[in-house]
Amino acid sequence: MFSMTRDRSIERIDIRKNHKCYGMGLGIMLLDDAYPGFPGDVRNASAFPYPIQYQIVRGVDIEALLYKEDKEPCRQPILDAAKELEAMGCRAISAECGYFAWFQQIVAGSVAVPVFMSSLLQVPFIQQTIGPKKSVGILCAKLKQLSLEHLKRVGIDVEKSNFFLNGAQDDYECKPFDTLWDPYIRPEKPFSYFSEAESQMVKIALDMKAKHPEMGALMLECTGMQPFARAIQRAIDLPVYSWGTLLDYAYSTSVHRDYYGHV
Repeated sequence: MFSMTRDRSIERIDIRKNHKCYGMGLGIMLLDDAYPGFPGDVRNASAFPYPIQYQIVRGVDIEALLYKEDKEPCRQPILDAAKELEAMGCRAISAECGYFAWFQQIVAGSVAVPVFMSSLLQVPFIQQTIGPKKSVGILCAKLKQLSLEHLKRVGIDVEKSNFFLNGAQDDYECKPFDTLWDPYIRPEKPFSYFSEAESQMVKIALDMKAKHPEMGALMLECTGMQPFARAIQRAIDLPVYSWGTLLDYAYSTSVHRDYYGHV
C-alpha cells in the first residue's frame, strides 16, 4: 500500500457534498464508555488497514444500550453521531457493538451513506452460504439482552432461519469479558488478559460445535471477540464471521479497490 504511487486518475479535486474531510474510510460510533480493546477490537483502530474515524455517542453507554428496556433515549444521540460522521466525509457508517442492531433501520433511513450498525447483519448472508440444513451459531456477549427484535431489525427471519444463540457472559463463564464490559461488576479500571480470554473463547466455540454438530458457521456478535477469531477457527475448522469481516466488507463496497497485475 505505501509503495504505490498516487492515483493518476485524480487530477482535479472539487468539494464533495460539503464534506469537511477527504480520503475518509469508515465512520464508527463508540459507546460513551471507557474500557480498552485488544488489536482487532473495533475500538482499537491500530489493526485495520483502512482509515477509521470514531465518534462517541454521548450519553449512550453499555448500560443504556444493553440493559435499559427503553431504548428511545439512545435514538437522538445515535442519529447525531451518524450525521456528524457523514458530514465529515466518511464513506460508510458502523458501530462498535452488535446490539446497535436495534437502530439499523433508523440510522440507515437518516443518512445518505451505507450503514452497518451490527455484525449480525451478516447472518442472513451466512445462512445462504451454508444451506438450509446447517445452522448459524451466534455467540453474543449477553444472551438475555439480545431480543428477537434485535435480530429482526437486521433482516433475520427468526421463524425460517436456522440459527441458535449462546451468550459468552451468561451461558458460559467468561471473566475476561466481565472485567471489561459488565457495568455492574467490572472494576473501576477495566482490564483483561489476552491468553485467558482466547482460551475461554476457544473452549466456548468447541462446546457450541459439540452440542450442535449441524453448525455450519460461527457468528461472533461482540466487538471484542474478533481478536480471537483465528484461534477459534483453527479449533473448530468452520467459517467464522465477526465485526472484522463486516468492516472489511463495508469498506470494500464503499471504497472499491483497484487491481494491479498483469496478463
